Amino acid sequence: MSGFLAGLCVAVLPLLAAGFWLGRRTARPQNLGGLGTPVEHATFETLHNATLAAPPLRAGLTEETARKSARRLRTLLGTDALCLTDRETVLAWEGAGEHHREEILQRLGGPLETGRGEAFRLRCDVPDCPLRWAVIAPLTADDRVHGALVACAPRESAVLVRAAGEVARWVSVQLELADLDRSRTRLIEAEIKALRAQISPHFIFNSLAVIASFVRTDPERARELLLEFADFTRYSFRRHGDFTTLADELHAIDHYLALVRARFGDRFSVTLQIAPEVLPVALPFLCLQPLVENAVKHGLEGAADKRHLSITAQDAGAEALVVIEDDGPGMDPALLRRILAGETSPSGGIGLSNVDDRLRQVYGDDHGLVIETAAGAGMKITARLPKYQPGVHSGARLPREP
Repeated sequence: MSGFLAGLCVAVLPLLAAGFWLGRRTARPQNLGGLGTPVEHATFETLHNATLAAPPLRAGLTEETARKSARRLRTLLGTDALCLTDRETVLAWEGAGEHHREEILQRLGGPLETGRGEAFRLRCDVPDCPLRWAVIAPLTADDRVHGALVACAPRESAVLVRAAGEVARWVSVQLELADLDRSRTRLIEAEIKALRAQISPHFIFNSLAVIASFVRTDPERARELLLEFADFTRYSFRRHGDFTTLADELHAIDHYLALVRARFGDRFSVTLQIAPEVLPVALPFLCLQPLVENAVKHGLEGAADKRHLSITAQDAGAEALVVIEDDGPGMDPALLRRILAGETSPSGGIGLSNVDDRLRQVYGDDHGLVIETAAGAGMKITARLPKYQPGVHSGARLPREP
C-alpha cells in the first residue's frame, strides 16, 4: 500500500505543478461555475486533461498514442505547440509551427543521450510563425530514454522549462505503467500456458484409459466419452481471448466431470446449483476448472469411500458468488498458505495459486480465492466474480504490446 501511495504522489504532484503554471497563465476574473479561484479552476482543468491523456499513454509510445494524447498535453502546458518524439522521429505535432520538425529532431541527440532537458532558441524565417523558443524534456521508462516531449513558445520562460519537465515526468510514469501492464499480460499468458501443461498430462492419461476400458464392453459409451474428451480439450486449448463466460466454463467442467464419473462410477457424485442470471458473467479463462480438478484429485483419488462434490453459482448483487466444495480429506491450513504463497506446489494443489494470482491481477487483491479447509474437514473454495469489470468480457484479450 505504501508503494501505491508513493506512486500516486509521483503521478499527481507533477500535474499539480503544471496546474499552478497554467493557473498563473490564465489567472483573470471570469465565471468559474463555482469552482473557486482561477488557480483552483486551472488545477481542475489540468487534472481533467491529464485524465483524458493518460489512457492512450498507457498503451505505450507510438504514433497513434502520441497523436491522441498530444492535444491534451499541450493544453496542460498552455503552449503554442507541442510535439512527442521517439528516439528517431516526431510521432505527433500539435499546434503551430510544424515546419520546425527537422530542427527539433536535430536537437534531440543530446537530451536523448544524457536524459537531461534542454531549452534553445528556434531558427525561423517564417514571418507569422509564433514560435521562437523550445524546451526538450526527455521521456524515460525503466531507466531508458524512450523519446521526448517538446514544448514550443514565443519567448524564453524558466517557468515553462520547469512545467514541461514536470509534465514529461508524468508522461514517463504512464509509460512505466504501460511496461508494467505488458509484463502483467505476459505473466498471465505464461500462467495460462503453465496451467494447461499442468492439467493436461494428468487429465489426458486418465481420460484415455477410461475410454479404452469401454471400447470392447460398451462401444457407444466409449464414443460418448470420446466426444466429451474432445469438447473439453478443444475448450482448454482454445486461442480466442483471455476471458470466457461462466456458462462456457461450466459447460467445459460438465465435460470434465462426465469423464470423472465414468472413471469412478458410484464412488463419485456431483451437485450443481446454478442461477441462470449469472451465466453471462465474464471471468478469466480456465479459472474454475482447475479448482474442480483440484477437488477431484485431492478429495477423490485414493479414497475407498464415496465422495461428493458440489458447485454453486449464485447472484450476489454486483457479483456472482461461485462455491466449489468437496468432502475429501481437506488440507492443513499452514500447507495451504504455503501453496498460495508459491512456496510449495504438491500434486494436491493443482492450479490453486495460479487461479488465486490471476483473480487478484484482474479484479484486485480483495477478489482472491477464499478457501476454508482443515485436515479431515474437506475443502470449500469461494470465488467472487464482479459482473462488470472494465476490459473483462467474453473473448477479450489483455492489452498486448503495441
